[in-house]
Amino acid sequence: MNDLKFSILDLAYYSESNRSPGEVLHNSTEIAILAEQLGYHRYWFAEHHNSASLMSMFPEIIMAHVASKTSRIRVGSGGVMLPNHSSLSVAERFSMLEALHPGRIDLGIGRAPGTDGRTAYALRRSWEVLREDTFPRQLDELFGFFGHDLPEDHEFSRIIANPDPSLVPQIYMLGSSTGGVQFAIQKGLAFVFAAQINAEMAVPVMQLYRQQFRPSKYYDRPKAILSISVFTAETEEEAYYQAAPTLLMWTMLATGKRFTSFPTLEEASNYPYTLQEKAIRDQQMNKFVIGTPEHVADKLHQWAAKTGADEIIMLDGYPEMNARRKAYTLLARQFGLNSEGK
Repeated sequence: MNDLKFSILDLAYYSESNRSPGEVLHNSTEIAILAEQLGYHRYWFAEHHNSASLMSMFPEIIMAHVASKTSRIRVGSGGVMLPNHSSLSVAERFSMLEALHPGRIDLGIGRAPGTDGRTAYALRRSWEVLREDTFPRQLDELFGFFGHDLPEDHEFSRIIANPDPSLVPQIYMLGSSTGGVQFAIQKGLAFVFAAQINAEMAVPVMQLYRQQFRPSKYYDRPKAILSISVFTAETEEEAYYQAAPTLLMWTMLATGKRFTSFPTLEEASNYPYTLQEKAIRDQQMNKFVIGTPEHVADKLHQWAAKTGADEIIMLDGYPEMNARRKAYTLLARQFGLNSEGK
């Protein structure tokens, strides 16, 4: 797949090189600028709430900042968790972004809250709404607000989200199981599968998407992206060293434990894994691609071949800025990227 595209998904972690909220976002902006210079195709931010280690509550805010500091790279949300918002407000915000940066804005849409139940309640202010699956209705309303074509008998048909129905970002449906892909198939949307959450299902779900995709006014053919955690360095040993904090975090999440902040390299390197925790860590390894640039490139092309992905978006988890810069520079060279972002 010589035309395979490569992109970056940023969760805006606190880490050893991100010691303040402002520094987290400043460093993310710096990496996005570097990614554009190196030829990566898009740079996305995620939505998470009630986290002591993530500065990614509302991706639209940092998206606006990063888009203003770059000129070519696509900037987007991976994703906006639609149940946390009104469809009207999402359409309004992304229409504004599209107006400011035409042809460069992506809206990745998720069905999950991206947080715990009580925080979801604080966001939505209604236990009744939490108990109801509002996503299908919200998605239809979102498309209606973007296109100015809600049915005449719809209660919101006289409401406009923007003055111009052409202000529509590229829309992607996110998924980590069989739920999100059904909306991508039925609505004719591009699809992003989160292998960093559920790598075992990546191949069958993405194959299903390609087999059953229904063309729409948004896409006339399937467009698939695979998301996965990637760590690289000049040596395999260094790559695993940089991956250690994220591996430890995932292990702790799987055992029900939580860090108050993103683990440091020292904490991760010296952590006394129990036999059970080592087994759990080993089970998490299929969610990662770790190694030298040559090894990583080979593995990512294998993933693309197995899943039919048109693009790989690499989940960013480097604890050090120097390692982060070096990794994306090494990979850009290995992938053969250029200023066209191919």
